[in-house]
Amino acid sequence: MPPTNYGPGNRAFLQALLARGTLTYPEARPIIAAIINADNAEDSNSEERRPDQITEDIFLEYVDKASRAVSVFDYEIRSTQHQATKERIFALVNTTSDAQTQLATIYSPEELSFIKRVLDAMFEKFNRPRMESLCITEMQAIKLARPPRRESQGGEEQQSQAPIDRGLKHSEVETVLESLVEGGWFEISREGFYSLSPRALMELRPWLVDMYNDADAEPNDWQRIKFCEACKEIVTWGLRCSDPDCTLRLHDICQEAFWRSRRGTTCPKCSREWTGNHYVGERAITMTEAYQRGRRRSGGHRNTLVDDVIRQQGAEEESEGEEAGGGEEDEDEE
Repeated sequence: MPPTNYGPGNRAFLQALLARGTLTYPEARPIIAAIINADNAEDSNSEERRPDQITEDIFLEYVDKASRAVSVFDYEIRSTQHQATKERIFALVNTTSDAQTQLATIYSPEELSFIKRVLDAMFEKFNRPRMESLCITEMQAIKLARPPRRESQGGEEQQSQAPIDRGLKHSEVETVLESLVEGGWFEISREGFYSLSPRALMELRPWLVDMYNDADAEPNDWQRIKFCEACKEIVTWGLRCSDPDCTLRLHDICQEAFWRSRRGTTCPKCSREWTGNHYVGERAITMTEAYQRGRRRSGGHRNTLVDDVIRQQGAEEESEGEEAGGGEEDEDEE
């Protein structure tokens, strides 16, 4: 049953949230003002309500009533702070169905298969211990338009997925990416990187952890889905310890209060000094010397620079792995 005093204005507010997927307090103020004015249209003694007269308490009251109204349908309204802008974002979240079920309502099987390849790229291919970028460019997404192929025992190429998956055309990839941004699942930065939106991180959190993390890993083992040491929410834009083997991660917006409470900036996991210049998210790419140098020299194409940085980082990881392996062999010989 809807909460007490749940009227047409509350239903209009819920419709506005449904249409947008997410709302912030500043975005909601003109909506609520218009709703209140419509409710009072027949009252000649009422004064027109302005958006700046809509307080945060009024907004939260609308949110609370909407959340209670949709709870019977296995939905709720959750909030989180945007990792980069610090804005408080409210989203209508499905609490029961999985990601595949939700996305299947608006995307074809081929589009769903493509979206899964994009997520795999974000959280596997472009998410490694030495570079946790957790994002993807349009050019990288276009390379994922078709399913990967594998060779059969006879040497002929076969698709690794079901034969019905023909992949997408380049124009279709662009359309799907635009749709994901408009639907509030992805967001795109000024540098042209796609990443999961706050709404997607809230709604897909259980699925992401189940899909990409190792349930049998030790507490301090590196995992693909990382959590802020302060707020315990997923980190796709934030900071990491200067020790590449340490698993401490913090949101930019959480680090000041975290270190203030500790009265120092020594990492509690590895005891290194926290530098604040090692990144999670697209800055793991854009703040590298190679990326900055490339842009200064030629204003080169962004996607080319990204690929160059990722290749360089991969080569460094491989070199480090070989050195570590050689050291172990030396110890064994001794």
